[in-house]
Amino acid sequence: MATATATPSKTLLDPTNHTLIMIDFQSQMAFATKSIDAVLLRNNAALVAHGASGFKVPTILTTVAEKSFSGPMFSEIVDAYPGQAMLDRTSMNTWEDAPVIARVNEIGRGRIVLAGLWTGVCIVGPALSALDQGFEVYFISDACGDVSSEAHERAVTRMVEAGAVPMTSLQYLLELQRDWARSETYDLTTGIAKKFGGSYGLGIIYAKTMFGASEGH
Repeated sequence: MATATATPSKTLLDPTNHTLIMIDFQSQMAFATKSIDAVLLRNNAALVAHGASGFKVPTILTTVAEKSFSGPMFSEIVDAYPGQAMLDRTSMNTWEDAPVIARVNEIGRGRIVLAGLWTGVCIVGPALSALDQGFEVYFISDACGDVSSEAHERAVTRMVEAGAVPMTSLQYLLELQRDWARSETYDLTTGIAKKFGGSYGLGIIYAKTMFGASEGH
């Protein structure tokens, strides 16, 4: 008979057990993205980037043809990593780019979290490739987008069937925090949520303004 203990699942993410790769959040890619509203996409990507940066998750930022075609990465993401260089590629599949893979190996974590544009190309490629090589793969589905809802959903289905784990941007942030009694990151987490967390962030602002509320108490 199973015995319950007050310990988390090993499948949960924490700041020490994964590498985040943010892929091709660029203007040219965003122009054709139709599966998610551009404003929501930018907020979700910012939530992920600022959360990972604040919790010191090792993060790879990569672009494709930045100077010649696709444009710069979203400023909301760049702002979370001041001074960090972009790894610019020619390959659609990030996992086929040697400098990216060198950085993955340098970080040395066996769990990969992906977010980016487009789901069916730039996320499916590295997800399936990493799975083939024995990595655990998670992807943040609402910080991804594609040229149509069908393209996005088919990509999600394909990755899930291959063994990748989907999650959302807010779920990612709160999984990093996980316990409101962790006071050293409480203000970080709620501050990011207030800025980028939509209606959840508005609720935090209301509760703190009206009642001085705090989840940690």
